[in-house]
Amino acid sequence: MSRTKFLASWYRAKMPRIAGVAAAFPPRSYSQTEITELLGPIITANPSKLALLKRLHANSKVERRHLVMPYDWYKNSDLNFTLTNNTFIVAAVDLAEEATVSALAKADLKPTDVDFIVFTSVTGISAPSVDALMALRLGFRSDVKRMPMFGLGCVAGAAGIARVNDYLIGHPGEVGLLISVELCSLTVQRGDDSMGNLVASGLFGDGSAAVIMVGTERAKSMPVTGPDVLDTRSRLYPGTREVLGFNPSESGFRIVLTAGVADVIDEHFDTDVVGLLDEHELAVDDIDVWMAHPGGPRVLNSFSSALGLPEGALDVSWESMAEKGNMSSASVLHVLAETLDRNTFGAGDRGLLFALGPGVCAEIVLMRWPEATS
Repeated sequence: MSRTKFLASWYRAKMPRIAGVAAAFPPRSYSQTEITELLGPIITANPSKLALLKRLHANSKVERRHLVMPYDWYKNSDLNFTLTNNTFIVAAVDLAEEATVSALAKADLKPTDVDFIVFTSVTGISAPSVDALMALRLGFRSDVKRMPMFGLGCVAGAAGIARVNDYLIGHPGEVGLLISVELCSLTVQRGDDSMGNLVASGLFGDGSAAVIMVGTERAKSMPVTGPDVLDTRSRLYPGTREVLGFNPSESGFRIVLTAGVADVIDEHFDTDVVGLLDEHELAVDDIDVWMAHPGGPRVLNSFSSALGLPEGALDVSWESMAEKGNMSSASVLHVLAETLDRNTFGAGDRGLLFALGPGVCAEIVLMRWPEATS
């Protein structure tokens, strides 16, 4: 056996398991029409740009979104980065707690069982980080290991699963927690009628999610509630720096969003997915469950066309986008939570979860549903 095949076999014998996934949202949800009427005058006074904004919102396939603050709060012309970021910290800790408590309950675990935390967000910053503030509130152990991540944007939900997976391969008796909180409405830029901001204002919503994962040894003593992570793949695409991201400014995070995201998918994504599947002697047709980050209609259509997916393969992603909008890193985790809650898959079924983010970069996670334990 070659060294490569030996290592692949060794890692597959140490597959961590997803034990509980939950999403949490601010209590306020508004229709797309209401949000269009709210944000339009805030973003532009130009009649032609306002008309374009309304067309973009109407064609976004987003029907509703959650906003972390009351509707009229966003009309305050005195909002600045200090105020919005302070608002982020308070709300993010609350939402992180709600999602975490729910995910722990699904896994039948307690805060003191958690050994390792990854926290991610790209819509606010805090030191101490949100995970530390939440851990202190919920009574996590004082020796819990933490790894806050910033800057990965929409890809961070998939990347977070991959990084917790990496940790648990080396710590098979432990429990890992991934937390994502994205409050995108706090990043809306007033007076910015660039195409990127017009498009983003019709897509992004607020939400959070938490994922509990357990190492192989820990999983042996627990009932099967989710799939094993079979393998992961990361990709960073050269020459795509200006395609997607945020530019920090005095008013906060100014979005960079271009049509080039779909072009990256068209050029690269099928090769990366097929390459990962080939290593496991699998093909696209062998995947039973598809979990794509709902980045927008063109992104989802590009995923489908690049991989030649059958009709309906990405239905959960389309539904998530319609009901919640694009919640950056939390969106693909919401798709995962909805997929698991439907419980329509059996032992041996395989799933693929994936997302793109600033860089441009991609994260792909291959999963397999194990046999139930007695």
